[in-house]
Amino acid sequence: MSTDVIRLLVLALVFAAVVLGIEGGMRWYRTNRGGAMAVNKRLRLIASGFDRPEVLARLRRETWGDAIHLPGFLAGPGKKLDSTLRAAGFGMSPGRTFMLMLLIVAVLFVLTMFGAVIFGFRIGLGTVLMTACFAVAAGMVLPLMVIAQRAERRRKKMADQFPVALDIFVRGLRAGHPVASALDLLTQEMTDPIGSEFGIVTDEVAYGADLRDALQNMADRCDLDDLRMFVVSLSVQNETGGNLAEILENLSQVIRERASMVLMVRALSSEGRMTATILTALPVLAFVALFLLNPPFYLQVAGDRAFSIGFGCLIGLYLIGFFIIRRLVNIKV
Repeated sequence: MSTDVIRLLVLALVFAAVVLGIEGGMRWYRTNRGGAMAVNKRLRLIASGFDRPEVLARLRRETWGDAIHLPGFLAGPGKKLDSTLRAAGFGMSPGRTFMLMLLIVAVLFVLTMFGAVIFGFRIGLGTVLMTACFAVAAGMVLPLMVIAQRAERRRKKMADQFPVALDIFVRGLRAGHPVASALDLLTQEMTDPIGSEFGIVTDEVAYGADLRDALQNMADRCDLDDLRMFVVSLSVQNETGGNLAEILENLSQVIRERASMVLMVRALSSEGRMTATILTALPVLAFVALFLLNPPFYLQVAGDRAFSIGFGCLIGLYLIGFFIIRRLVNIKV
């Protein structure tokens, strides 16, 4: 056999080996990383090998958590924290989140006071007040701002997704699917967060929960008026009958028109909302940053008696301004 023939055979074998290696690698990738192609977290968990009860437990633990019950005047803020964490899809329960924030505040307060004593600053009422404000701002206020911003972004994304989800649901009903099967289409077609939320609904219904109760729980978790209208429409149709597909198609049109009005109101009020955000967040951020970068700037004058009075009045004025600004920009549509 000539040298040219041997060389040609070797090249052909090398080519075949490369092709087979690439094909095997692609098959391994599709087999082992197929969950990464899923459109939402619920499908990724199922593709990873978790069964539906465990997926439901994981998603409910992440989106719902344990309720928080605080006594007296703290009951209102406790419910607000619970609602914000659920809307943000935060993985930690409200009770643990609150306790963790208190622990961070306590640690920051102790460390700051210890540092002030070591560096020889005068310890008085003003120093204690300043240190406590820094600990609360860094350990509680800033994390709450981040969580609230995440919850707002998640609500906005769900509000944008919901009309599309209604259209898919209506098409499923017109194609002859029952309600439960049409809901299951949403879990396969919609991305997060609404895809996993509808997945929780379908799993709850599959394990014996009433459809309206499961949808109402979803509306409470997400805190969206559009979802509440969807639940009311299903309840009314279930009681009185009628063409559910037509009802939901009209609801989708109403939601889109309402979304257009909301966008118009947001555009007209954008300057006020941006002003409110800056006036609310900038003082806290500036105070925390300056205290971290240059603690003597505050601690050198914190021992003065006039500082305690002035700083207390400043905190009171900030809180008054915060509530007034929030009421001015909180426009309900």
